[in-house]
Amino acid sequence: MKKLALLLLLGGYGALGQSLSKPEAAVIATVKKQMPETEAFLEKVVNINSGTLNIEGVRTVGKLMADELDKLGFKTEWVSLPDSLNRAGHLVATRQGKKGKKLFLIGHLDTVFEKSLPMEPFKRINDSTATGQGVNDMKGGDVLVIAALKALHTQKLLDDTSITIYFTGDEESSGGPESRRDFIERAKQCDLALAFETAQGLSSVTTGRRGSSGWTLNVRARSGHSSRIFSDLGYGAIYEAARILTEFRRTLGQEKYLTFNPGLIVGGAEVHYDEKTAKAEVVGKTNIVAGTALVKGDLRFLTETQKENARAKMREIVEKSLPLTKASISFTDGIPGMEPTAANDDLRKQVDKISRDMGLGPVTAFDPGARGAGDVSFVAKYIPCLDGLGASGKGAHSIEETMNLKEYPFLIQRTAVLIHRLTR
Repeated sequence: MKKLALLLLLGGYGALGQSLSKPEAAVIATVKKQMPETEAFLEKVVNINSGTLNIEGVRTVGKLMADELDKLGFKTEWVSLPDSLNRAGHLVATRQGKKGKKLFLIGHLDTVFEKSLPMEPFKRINDSTATGQGVNDMKGGDVLVIAALKALHTQKLLDDTSITIYFTGDEESSGGPESRRDFIERAKQCDLALAFETAQGLSSVTTGRRGSSGWTLNVRARSGHSSRIFSDLGYGAIYEAARILTEFRRTLGQEKYLTFNPGLIVGGAEVHYDEKTAKAEVVGKTNIVAGTALVKGDLRFLTETQKENARAKMREIVEKSLPLTKASISFTDGIPGMEPTAANDDLRKQVDKISRDMGLGPVTAFDPGARGAGDVSFVAKYIPCLDGLGASGKGAHSIEETMNLKEYPFLIQRTAVLIHRLTR
């Protein structure tokens, strides 16, 4: 049924798209004409491994994209990071003008697939589906940006526009706050941000997405012979950790947009955890009351208020210790949330108008709870933002990652028209 609906949509596209200007119609025709070279370029970059820690691979993909942007009149540069971060750096491309809004376009060059993993090359499964590492997350989105700009450049519609393109090299495994300082500062100089993470088809875009942070729970207790548990030795560290986790789930587990996952838990007589390798070593015996326990997890949220309220409740639960146990919890910030503001929704309405003008139908806001964290969230508190504008597909972060080849041209066309209207 979905395939039939798409075929009907595509078949009626030419007849329904009656509200486009002549320049916009020309841009769309140019996107169509350039699709063979667009797909060839996509295949080329997908076939280069650019796992976050493959610094050479990330820079190679960045150089290929910089070469394309140079041809379009952008000034490109590579933002290097300290060697201690073990990250490749970022590609930035800019052009300065006086027309319309100053745009900040966001993508990332890296994927989750490190060089040590088996390589899955770009492959067209059929006329509607392609597969490959990072084909939708997010090399498809990066190439989409370049293809849209290329069509605008061909029609001489980039003249006197102000656009900053920022393709980070470590979105999938960030080098930390230092890696995003330049990113944030450049975004502040723009009027709005458009991010090209995976699209959820043609009928929705992302006006809000959850942030992520980390937490660590440490529990200490009296240790000794197991026969004395519940008496003069108290309850031990593992029971206290279990109590706390159960209360987290019972108290906060039904709150909309809030999740907290204990991804690692160890307990026993002695526990040692290595932050660099994310590995733990533990020593314990069945007849010894556990003297220590460690739990590490993440906390995902939509707004800063929701995050802080959750942390306060978690601290309150931790403080109510079982007899002769003592627990503490600490939090680390990661990626902030992107709140679904009215300004973000105004951008969605512009995409909705373009989509209807193109005969592609309405565009709604995608459920913020169904998306993870992304680079756009770092700048969401400074300027209006919209995400989910990239290539559509399924299976991101897996060997089954695919991209929808039928929808891809329309997503490029829609982005080109959006950039055109925003920069008038």
